[in-house]
Amino acid sequence: MATVVLERCTGCNICIPYCPVGAISADERKVSIDRRVCTECGVCYRNPVCPKHAILPGPYETFGDTFKHVLSDPTETVEATGITGRGTEECKTNDVTGRYPRHRVGFTIDMGRPGIGVYLRDVETVARAVVAAGLELEPPHRNPLASIFDNLQDPRLKEGLADVHLLSIIIEGTCRVEDVGAVLKALQEVQHQIDTVFSVGMVLRVDPSGYHPALEELVRHGIPKPMRGKVNVGLGRPLVDA
Repeated sequence: MATVVLERCTGCNICIPYCPVGAISADERKVSIDRRVCTECGVCYRNPVCPKHAILPGPYETFGDTFKHVLSDPTETVEATGITGRGTEECKTNDVTGRYPRHRVGFTIDMGRPGIGVYLRDVETVARAVVAAGLELEPPHRNPLASIFDNLQDPRLKEGLADVHLLSIIIEGTCRVEDVGAVLKALQEVQHQIDTVFSVGMVLRVDPSGYHPALEELVRHGIPKPMRGKVNVGLGRPLVDA
């Protein structure tokens, strides 16, 4: 993770409040970075925080190190999706990609925000719960989450990734309209089994009046209907196979 060059550090502690997950602390007139907590987001070394330039990136010695850096540093591009940040477009380009057809309901489960972070062991717990309820996870070219599981139908972390700590990650998938209630119920139950937070978005192709039958499931599960959201207005040209 981010490394402190002790020969340069003067112990001024200016860097400590900049870390969004509290991984930097003072230790014997120097600062240290908890490698288990650091998400390698780059805030401490991308910005002119340290007057002595005592904080350096990396090293990235494992897949987990690289994965947390790429997903937590918004200046990095996820190779599989070609998108910066967390590497996913969600519904933003649905008019071009058609990833959310009318007969499917999309879910975006944003884990770790705001400012708490998330360990991949908790991501696995939530992913397994919603897949068991009927959610089909997005493939690697749409969501980098897929690269940490060997089987999207039975999502289990690859070896050595349970303690990898990210700023945030999005679990994305689609399900049949009739499975929306089961997915919502699974999310309500699994929230008590994890040590982080998540926010849930539903992606719907509504009719001209703004109605979709999946919205009724929100009422059945005691969830207020959303008052705001992202809207794809459908001005793009759909992609077609050559």
